Amino acid sequence: MRSGHRPGHRPGHRLGRRFGWLWGAYGTSALGTWLAFGAFPLIAIEVLDAGPAEVAALSSVAAAVGAAVAVPLGPWVEFRRKRPVLIAMDLVRCAALLTIPAAYALGVLTFLQLLLVSVVVAAADITFRAASGAYLKTLLPAEDLLVANARFESTAWTTTIIGPPLGGAAIGLLGPLATVVADAVSYLLSALGIRAIGGHEPRPERREAARMRAGDLLDGWRYILADATLRPLFFNTAVFNGLVMAAQPLLAVLMLGDLGFTPWQYGLAFAAPSIGGLLGSWLARPLVTRFGPHQVLVVAGALRAVWPVGLAFLGPGTGGLLLVIGVELGLILCCGLFNPVCATYRLERTATDRAARTLSAWAVTTKATTALLTAVWGVLGSLLGPRTAIGLAGVLLLATPLLLPRRTAACPRAATDRRADTA
Repeated sequence: MRSGHRPGHRPGHRLGRRFGWLWGAYGTSALGTWLAFGAFPLIAIEVLDAGPAEVAALSSVAAAVGAAVAVPLGPWVEFRRKRPVLIAMDLVRCAALLTIPAAYALGVLTFLQLLLVSVVVAAADITFRAASGAYLKTLLPAEDLLVANARFESTAWTTTIIGPPLGGAAIGLLGPLATVVADAVSYLLSALGIRAIGGHEPRPERREAARMRAGDLLDGWRYILADATLRPLFFNTAVFNGLVMAAQPLLAVLMLGDLGFTPWQYGLAFAAPSIGGLLGSWLARPLVTRFGPHQVLVVAGALRAVWPVGLAFLGPGTGGLLLVIGVELGLILCCGLFNPVCATYRLERTATDRAARTLSAWAVTTKATTALLTAVWGVLGSLLGPRTAIGLAGVLLLATPLLLPRRTAACPRAATDRRADTA
């Protein structure tokens, strides 16, 4: 396993014009996504008079169904050029989102359409992530992957900081449909940026029969479970992400309901700590260079699990607000460090001709686990109360470091055999 450091490379070195276009496309679509954050629930409530169950379905059911729809797309993407797939997924998301303002203008918008669009966008998101990771692996040499992933991570947190406030202002002035249009346009601009990357991308060769078989759908999971390092990391990320996200709706209920925080205080509690994500992503490469990727991965992965249990002690007033900000700052700092190292670690351990299937299986499992745990914790919150359910999630998160890889096995030979062809 390489540490991501190459002699003579400075932390600020350039990754080339082609990566620059890919990075710009990612930042544009990420900003559009955060501008439209919360737009679908608002449309459901304000335009369609949807109830709590329908609003919950937009996130949980749509994510689960979208993950199921994406299952066959991983093997399909594997044996196709990745750049056209990226462009196609951007255009699919753009077109799907534009049907919402179009239907509203014609007076035919329904909740079912919102749900279907959410499913399409969720499936396209998973497919895009799988294809983009596989494409990045062929676009850059292995020693540049950590730098690239850290830049993606810092961009994600930057858009998290600036997107929701701008989107909230736009919704206040123009309504939630305006941010949906902005999100759709961001995907169109992303597609144009990816198209501008240029260069030749050879078509992957398929050694099996030309027709995809039912067994191919499970190839990504087989590959992950057969790898002694990927397997625990896979379970760790799925359970950790699922438990963290499952507690978020209950935290909103606790803060905005029982404890009487205002919406702006709630927004501040989650926007301000995002600066920790920037700091964590900036620290990723120097820490990996000094300590190695495995050590950073395990330590950051363990530290991120200790913070959420503190939310069970949340109280009202300024002290409670500072507690949330402190907990979220620590959590996001550790996640900002962990995420790019994990993404690079995973790419380096995955053979080039298995990357799309592996990344797709990873994303599908994470989405489905999050949807399932969110539904379960909704029931627990109703039975036990939001504070107790949040505390239970925090206690279970303390056990997730046990799922981190304890040692680094040798990288699969296939993961490096093809490097000479792509570097």
